Amino acid sequence: MTALALQDVQNAIIDLIPDLRRFARSLTGSTDAGNELVQTACERAFSRPDALAAVDQPAGWMYRIIRNLWIDEKRSSRHRLSAPIEDAEHVAASDTEQSLIARSTLARVRAVMATLPEEQHAAIMLVCVDGLSYQEAAAELNIPIGTLMSRLCRGRLELARRMTPINNVASNQVAAAG
Repeated sequence: MTALALQDVQNAIIDLIPDLRRFARSLTGSTDAGNELVQTACERAFSRPDALAAVDQPAGWMYRIIRNLWIDEKRSSRHRLSAPIEDAEHVAASDTEQSLIARSTLARVRAVMATLPEEQHAAIMLVCVDGLSYQEAAAELNIPIGTLMSRLCRGRLELARRMTPINNVASNQVAAAG
């Protein structure tokens, strides 16, 4: 690869940083930890010019690096979930009660998302938060589109099941009666 082509890949990665940060924050649950994860991924990518030269799809490659780094961190237990994805500043409410309810719901969604299996979590984040099409998300994760759709379906169903208070109460009552 020429120096110019290598520079194009590096520029493409730099342009992806806002999306990479959002993805990393969704994995870590923390702005600071997400930013550190992106920084580590960029350091890893830029320190390997030979690997960088072989990259056809910088976005997919960087998402995989971030996901693999996060999995490694989770396995080694070096980092724990320490803070929510963001402070929910963007949640606009007309009064304090609505604001508290919205923030509480957002915190519950974050907590439930953090408990989903990694494959489902990543699929939901790429499609529902980042707005990628099924085909784009499948390409980013390097999986068949049918596998992505299956992970999305299972993840959405589980998220809905855990977020629905009626189902949770009914499940607890059935479990207590059985």
